[in-house]
Amino acid sequence: MAKIQEMTQLSPTMEEGTIVKWLKKEGDSVSPGDIIAEVETDKAVMEMEAFESGVILKILHTEGAKLKVGVALAVIGKPGEDIASLLAGIPPKAAPTQSLTTEVTSPKEIVNQEPKQDPTIAKPVNETSTASIQPQTQITRENGTSAGISSNRGSLRVLASPLAKSIAIEHGIDLHTVIGTGPEGRITKNDVLDTLNKGTNPRVSGASAPLPDEVVPLNGMRKTIAKRLTESKQNLPHFYLNVDVNAKGLETFRSGLLEFQKHLGPEDQVKVSLNDIIVKATATALKFHPKVNASFQGDSILQFGRVDIGIAVSLDGGLLTPVIRNADKKSVLEISKEVKELAKRARERKLKPEEFSDGTFTISNLGMYGISRFTAIINEPESGILAVGSVEDKPVVENGSVVAGRVLSLTLSCDHRVIDGAVGAEFLRTLKSLLEEPSLMAGLA
Repeated sequence: MAKIQEMTQLSPTMEEGTIVKWLKKEGDSVSPGDIIAEVETDKAVMEMEAFESGVILKILHTEGAKLKVGVALAVIGKPGEDIASLLAGIPPKAAPTQSLTTEVTSPKEIVNQEPKQDPTIAKPVNETSTASIQPQTQITRENGTSAGISSNRGSLRVLASPLAKSIAIEHGIDLHTVIGTGPEGRITKNDVLDTLNKGTNPRVSGASAPLPDEVVPLNGMRKTIAKRLTESKQNLPHFYLNVDVNAKGLETFRSGLLEFQKHLGPEDQVKVSLNDIIVKATATALKFHPKVNASFQGDSILQFGRVDIGIAVSLDGGLLTPVIRNADKKSVLEISKEVKELAKRARERKLKPEEFSDGTFTISNLGMYGISRFTAIINEPESGILAVGSVEDKPVVENGSVVAGRVLSLTLSCDHRVIDGAVGAEFLRTLKSLLEEPSLMAGLA
């Protein structure tokens, strides 16, 4: 008997997903565990598995479709099986994507529209080209003509793939100016990218003209960030502690590590960053201050027996926090290799949920952007996050004399339900000592 393959929840915070690519097509045989599609969640592009054995009888949504968890994606059953009654029972919102005709409206019509409209609708590129494009609407042309500019824009319609429309919305490209190379003149992703690269789009070529306002739809990752950080700021009583670290010993230690690695084989060489050393020092300090490595549980406080450090990584459209497990038990070189590998796969959207969740403490470093000091929002349910600024030239006191020095600024954000001021201050004092004399970590790890 045929069964529905639904949009699966692929990460703990996933509420909806976008079909990036179908890896199976209608008529293909599948078994439980076979990868049938790549889906972009709020955190990464992940593989979706089949849960039934049989043949894919029907694919209900095309690539580029954004769907809620639980929505029907495909039908799997026996070859030739009648699925008409099964399809009829699918709720309208989960029914197969249809080719819907959307009329192009004039500027006057847009002005007179009711204010309650889909925020994802693209705004006009100019006064003569004002197509309303919705990501989940398949737009078709009259007579199947290829894209081109017409003197009668009010009656022209376009045929484009969902991904092509999404890119067009993102970059403000008028699809009427794009020549489609797909079947029946359908505009593909590459057609839109070619138009963008050649600068034939009015927004690109008309550099002297003012750019129109642009509505940028929130992607899944940005929605999750907005929701979780708002909840953290509202629910957690944040307070902040600042400390300046004499970075002379830290930079000397890093230089020594880089010099030492010249004697190692190519496979063991890694460019250690200051942040890698900070991760190791933070993990070591947390081991001696378990009250900071903790989580508020409502009627209790959980002090973690592990030290798993999340590293904030900036991505296009958001950020992730890949986790270094048992960071207190790893060397700086091991941490450096792992951070680089996790960051690489995070930017490729290839991390698994267990690689960016369930950390015990987070570090956010903006020093590479020249930010001297900032405060970060706690990554709930953790109770602390360390904001790392840049190393700057500042006067410092050495042996009673003021001399030119190098200073690193740190800010600890604390959940006051878990961490008191004195507890946070003691943690920062230990961390400061480790960073100013990194060789101490060798005897404490």
